[in-house]
Formats: sequence, C-alpha cells, structure tokens
Amino acid sequence: MSAGELSDRFEVSKPTMSAHFNVLREADLVHAEKVGKSVVYHLKLSVLEDALLGFVHSFGLDAEPPKTGD
Repeated sequence: MSAGELSDRFEVSKPTMSAHFNVLREADLVHAEKVGKSVVYHLKLSVLEDALLGFVHSFGLDAEPPKTGD
C-alpha cells in the first residue's frame, strides 16, 4: 500500500504516520519504494518471522509447526 492509503486507515496525521514509517524502515521491517509521486511500503515478512521466532524462543517455547495426522 502507499503511504497515503495506509495513513487513511488510521486516525492520525500524515506526519505522525511518516514518523512511524521511518521507525519501521530503520528496524528493517519494511521496504519503501518510490512509485511516481507515491511511496509504497512492503512488509519484510522474513524479518518479521525471525523476530516472532526470537520472541517465542525467549519464553523457552518450541516454534515448530504442529504435525499433521499420518
């Protein structure tokens, strides 16, 4: 989604959303791509997966997917 499309979904100002986008970019969670006059943001799922797995492991839990019936 573009920055404008994303900010329209939240009741905060566009400068506030821009600040949040900057934090997400600095954390390497999103990739920003200039398309014409818009900036399109892409979520980096592999980075998010790694962060979530680290969170799960911090509780000593195993994040292996459940086995399906044989």
